[in-house]
Amino acid sequence: MSNSTKFIFVAGGVMSGIGKGVTTASIGRILKNYGFRVSAVKIDPYLNVDAGTMNPIEHGEVFVTSDGVECDQDIGNYERFLDQEIPRENYLTSGLIYKTVIEQERNLEFEGKCVEIIPHIPSEVMRRLDQAAHKSQADFLLVEIGGTVGEYQNLIFLETARILRIQRPKHVLFLLVSYVPIPEMIGEMKTKPTQHAVRLLNSAGLQPDIIIARSKQAIDAPRKRKIALFCNVSEEDVISAPDIASIYEVPSNFEKDKLDEKILKKFNIKKPNKKDSSFHFLVKKIRKVLDKDVKKVRIGVIGKYFETGDFILADSYISVIEAVRQAAFSLGIKPEIDWLNAEKYEKNSRELNELKKYHGVIVPGGFGSRGVEGKILAINFIRKNKIPFLGLCYGLQLAVVEFARNMCDLKGAHTSEVEPKTKFPVIDTMPEQLVNMREKKMGGSMRLGAYQCRIKQGTLARRIYKTSFIQERHRHRYELNNYFRDALEEKGLIISGINQERNLAEIIELKNHPFFIAVQFHPEFQSRPLNPHPLFKALIQKAALFSK
Repeated sequence: MSNSTKFIFVAGGVMSGIGKGVTTASIGRILKNYGFRVSAVKIDPYLNVDAGTMNPIEHGEVFVTSDGVECDQDIGNYERFLDQEIPRENYLTSGLIYKTVIEQERNLEFEGKCVEIIPHIPSEVMRRLDQAAHKSQADFLLVEIGGTVGEYQNLIFLETARILRIQRPKHVLFLLVSYVPIPEMIGEMKTKPTQHAVRLLNSAGLQPDIIIARSKQAIDAPRKRKIALFCNVSEEDVISAPDIASIYEVPSNFEKDKLDEKILKKFNIKKPNKKDSSFHFLVKKIRKVLDKDVKKVRIGVIGKYFETGDFILADSYISVIEAVRQAAFSLGIKPEIDWLNAEKYEKNSRELNELKKYHGVIVPGGFGSRGVEGKILAINFIRKNKIPFLGLCYGLQLAVVEFARNMCDLKGAHTSEVEPKTKFPVIDTMPEQLVNMREKKMGGSMRLGAYQCRIKQGTLARRIYKTSFIQERHRHRYELNNYFRDALEEKGLIISGINQERNLAEIIELKNHPFFIAVQFHPEFQSRPLNPHPLFKALIQKAALFSK
């Protein structure tokens, strides 16, 4: 039992997508600034055991931790804001919890007792929260409960918070992040949805200590009074959270409403002197870039996981977006990011000419055949027209396919993921993955987590990283086929990074191109606002030279 750890539960009201993850991460950052040890847990209500089998269009990006867990994108927010790695213990799903309890029952660990949802499921959740707190030696463990208050799926986790609050009343705080809309046809901020959300929370036996009021603009005094009156909180415990230009300003905004002081006071902790001001300096730098007339770069991201009906879901590539922004802000440059649908290039190759207006192009990770030929056509255009290029995971694989087809005369070359019968499988299945796929062991079975890569001297990668050995995070089943390495290298493809343990190609680049580099890993997962990733910084620096 984590007797000294303070638990801060964060739930959402009214609707999803209002920023619970950023709120949780920001509270963690505020507390860490005072020198407290902080960690964060995300609980997803899905029956999936992890996020690896979830569709990015439905769920958003699948983030991967260093120790190899496929998890929700909010774990990425925690890592970026806290500037620390989040371990596998800090990601829970309903599927994982139920699977564990059922396995315990099958192993007779309940000694003949009837196993019930209550109390055995909340007990397992509490055990895992204590485990996460103990591993990180956290003074504060923030626990984000996925979904929205009132949904059946997350009732078990609200019940966990209720029980924990009864058992450790001085160690538990509950925050509700609720949406306060301003309907255009009315022109007035409405608090009724938040009132309903709090009543739904009350029906689960919980009363929020603090309400974070998310809205288009800052919540005014009359609305604060109304929420306080009808939601059984004091006015000072209604915290304004308006839309802002950069998510990294959220901690500063919370401090304006003295959220840090309120949290510490509720836990009866004396407010210490602030020890870390790095995030405040970061925000000032970002604000300077956003507010002033500085150099701009246009970056195109060619993908297929962002269109959902008539809308764009940028969350599918959130770590890539943030990595670009972090790199640009650190260099005093304003990034303009556009989404480019690979499928339109398949329908009309003349659309490729739009790529000339970009100062840099990224082809991020992905799976499957949809849009692949469009990406290959785009990479061919980028290579021929000397446009700065960064390929990530699938981006590397398709860059190899393009080069094999057009520079090595390997007509029909492909990845065996898309074309299993190709005569030239320049990208092929990793040997151990053949077993997993044959036995249909698909969940959590890819090459996952951090692996070492050795970088060759005299290469672009070596100049970017400024070191010979790196560790980066992976998520893939396919790799560059070593059988074709000689043929590729003879025509000018440079394999500049190798995993020596398995002799796997990790980084490729091209001769006679201003900036063409692709990696088998996901550098975006390790980029932080206080420490932008060198690959993205290098891309932005090169792109800036192309910007007029």
